[in-house]
Amino acid sequence: MTPQSPPPIRGIQREWRSSFDPELVFKAIEAVKAALPIFSPGLPLIRRGPAGEIHVDVPVMYMNFAIDRIHYDPYTGTPSPKGRPVRAWGVEVDPREVQRAVEGALKECHVLEAAEFREPEDAWAVPVAWKGFIIMHVKVSYDGSELVPDYGLTEEVRRYVV
Repeated sequence: MTPQSPPPIRGIQREWRSSFDPELVFKAIEAVKAALPIFSPGLPLIRRGPAGEIHVDVPVMYMNFAIDRIHYDPYTGTPSPKGRPVRAWGVEVDPREVQRAVEGALKECHVLEAAEFREPEDAWAVPVAWKGFIIMHVKVSYDGSELVPDYGLTEEVRRYVV
């Protein structure tokens, strides 16, 4: 199998589908496999709540766009499963350590051989797992040729970092 070149980022476009080509989901999965080695953790988004709790998300970056966020568990120092954002009390969080932990986890991730369809984006959502947990979904255009960034998260990262 020859290595694929990584897929490009897609601009905003929407199109309604009356039917699906099942083969395109496999093309989308292969696109995520090609891009996964290039993913990198962005600067952690650390939020403090009114009760003193802390919540940490790490944006996953690709070609200067955020693809998805990984929830980080400050108690264990590891990613948390998708759908389980951790609120922690009484812990200090070192952003560099968070970034290193997520960077290590990304190297251990694998792409699952399935996807769901997200109609608003006209895209496949391909799950990526770490140690049995789904920790992120990567959106890929319907035809499997381009990654679809999380534009809202990308803007949040740009506001937070700049």
